[in-house]
Amino acid sequence: MNLLDNEKLLERLTSEYVLGTLKGRARRRFEKLLPSSPVLRRAVAEWQDRLVPMAEFAPVAQPSPQVWKNIAQQLRLEQRATATTEQAGFWNRLAFWRGLGLVSTALATILVGVLVVKQVDVAAPTSTYVAMLSDDQSKPIAVVTGDPVKHQLTIRLVSSQPIAADKSLELWAVPKSGAPRSLGLLASDGSITLPLPDNVTPQSIPLLAVTLEPKGGSPKADGPTGPIVFKGAWVKV
Repeated sequence: MNLLDNEKLLERLTSEYVLGTLKGRARRRFEKLLPSSPVLRRAVAEWQDRLVPMAEFAPVAQPSPQVWKNIAQQLRLEQRATATTEQAGFWNRLAFWRGLGLVSTALATILVGVLVVKQVDVAAPTSTYVAMLSDDQSKPIAVVTGDPVKHQLTIRLVSSQPIAADKSLELWAVPKSGAPRSLGLLASDGSITLPLPDNVTPQSIPLLAVTLEPKGGSPKADGPTGPIVFKGAWVKV
């Protein structure tokens, strides 16, 4: 079967390749096709554009000292009393893997969002839209899921967001060009379901943002008036 003729398979393999979950022979075959396939390279670039912005908002995770102690014990490093050049090289490589672990946090955030979607709705459609919204401290605030079949948008807050009685939280779709579009008001705690317009997709709307507005929402018809309190990339999974 020609991979390029199967759009669903192409999307699945490309997303797994970019996430790093495509392994073994499948990954080697994929990488072998990349240099000679403009379609495949474009698909990879599109998935990178979708996922890389999420790394900006992902919180940094620092492994505890016990993790590295356990690794040293399993590798019997303490039994190697002589500090040879080879050992020094090993620790340099270990430092590399520590850094790689921090980068992987962004991908873990995406996967957590996907798992939340699947656990909450086992009947989720094949295509689901998801965004993890974070504040300016990279703290996850809300998980947004879109069901293009039911035309529903569900926003689940990770923690309640106390706001003044004369204020409202408003969700905005931020397009690649043009003014943001209001998707509705959010509950300050718990979750809420809003209508999902047909033209609000990750292809046309790469970013979702929440602003703090006067009670009832922005008084402007063409955009928000208040500050952005949290935001996140909008992707298809």
